[in-house]
Amino acid sequence: MIELPEDRAAELAALAAEAAQCTKCRLAEGRLNVVFGAGDPDADVMFVGEGPGQREDEQGFPFVGPSGRLLDELLGEVGLARSDVYIGNVVKCRPPGNRDPRPDEIDACKPYLRRQLRLVDPKVVVTLGNFSTKLLLNTEMGITRLRGTAYEWWGRFLVPTCGGAPGCSKRCGMTSAWWRASSRVSSG
Repeated sequence: MIELPEDRAAELAALAAEAAQCTKCRLAEGRLNVVFGAGDPDADVMFVGEGPGQREDEQGFPFVGPSGRLLDELLGEVGLARSDVYIGNVVKCRPPGNRDPRPDEIDACKPYLRRQLRLVDPKVVVTLGNFSTKLLLNTEMGITRLRGTAYEWWGRFLVPTCGGAPGCSKRCGMTSAWWRASSRVSSG
């Protein structure tokens, strides 16, 4: 049975409501908002970042502020808008002081990300940074060695890129790697 986008949207909304009540790790203690995800539940492209920063925590949406402006710019370079893609994170709550997420925090959020990926079912997953890349590719190899290549992954493509820090993503070849993967998907 083919799942309709309306069903996906409703299931994502229910999953977001569940995540909003989550207290499975210490990140829940200091959060202002759970930053679950946003975008088109029927998107062909899904971005997966590391976790929310201060602005994301304040506003409750992924990739706002400078990182969001950069993402919007890069999407525009390939003819897409934020409303055309889905954006999520490995962890749904901001680590204190924007430190790296700890293994137990990542483990606590894995089921949410797994279900987001299953529901959105994108053709291309673009990882933004080291943590999402290592988690999804199940590797210890770092982003600087993995970036720039589209990997076949669970019946789709996964494209590792640097995180959303302004200046970082362009140096890491985000648009060229992503464009190659997108072109392969659209021509295949």
